[in-house]
Amino acid sequence: MMTARKMILKDRPNILFLMADQIAAPALALNGNKVCKTPHIDALAETSVVFEKAYCNSPLCAPTRFSLMTGRLPAAIDAFDNASEFHAELPTIAHHLAALDYRTILCGKMHFIGPDQLHGFDERLTTDVYPASFCWIPNWEAGPTFISSGVTLRSVVEAGPCIRSMQMDYDDEVEYYALRKVYDLARDGNDRPFFLTVSFTQPHSPYTPGQEFWDLYRPEQIDRPTVPEIPYDDLDAMSQGLFFAHGRNLHTITDDHLRNARHGYYGMISCIDDKIGRILSALDDTGLLNNTIVVFTSDHGEMMGERGMWYKHCFFEWASRVPLVVSFPNRFQPRRVPQLVSHTDLL
Repeated sequence: MMTARKMILKDRPNILFLMADQIAAPALALNGNKVCKTPHIDALAETSVVFEKAYCNSPLCAPTRFSLMTGRLPAAIDAFDNASEFHAELPTIAHHLAALDYRTILCGKMHFIGPDQLHGFDERLTTDVYPASFCWIPNWEAGPTFISSGVTLRSVVEAGPCIRSMQMDYDDEVEYYALRKVYDLARDGNDRPFFLTVSFTQPHSPYTPGQEFWDLYRPEQIDRPTVPEIPYDDLDAMSQGLFFAHGRNLHTITDDHLRNARHGYYGMISCIDDKIGRILSALDDTGLLNNTIVVFTSDHGEMMGERGMWYKHCFFEWASRVPLVVSFPNRFQPRRVPQLVSHTDLL
């Protein structure tokens, strides 16, 4: 005989939260891009509510993730840069779901800064790809001459295929542990629903996919920015500051550099699409998919040469607009939503 508790839990779907790092919504086919190849994300979108105008709340890794996790704007939680502490007393989506008796599991990058590396998750399957310390505190007193540690245009001028990278190693580990966890969840007989967050570090710069994914594209297929480079004197004050912060004064970006960077970026997105496809296949093969809400998003976007700009740190479209799809066709009719939403709307 089914107990009341089991009846309640039976009606609560599992949640698989898939996150990439630095995917701009306009870079994806589901938003009209004619170059990038993402068959698995495209198939997911066909069964999803697709939010066409979804935006991050801060175009920088740590603050935007803290905002997403808490449902609060970055300024309200003192999340200003990649050295801001994610305060342990802040309730997160993992805390709320744990209170509803969900098993909460984190696999991959979340950029938690500070001693608390769980923030409501019961389990963490991998370490983070970035340090939890405060070593990236920016020198705000340097003014416009400040250059972020490790941020240069080398990712642009040296873009191309590589044999192996830290990003490949990390994302392979994330995929491995995520797949193993899916199989464990399918066979453990536990009636509690799960909230599994799987977060990759690609296609964050540098733009260096493996040869397999580089070869998905021919050089002549690669598109160019919609908005060409804007001369320095015509830039707004913020963009002029980023000109130096990103080291654009140190390099001359040629058309070959631009093409190779976008080529590498698309290849890395295809790599993540491939991994997402295998995770979704595992959910389907184990019979879990029909009772699992699947959410796919990115922490923020990537300028990819638009206006002559790179990376993020600004609220122009390519840096701040993110993919957001929510799939649960048993309850949510697949459709496209044109209204504005942001990551804070998820909680």
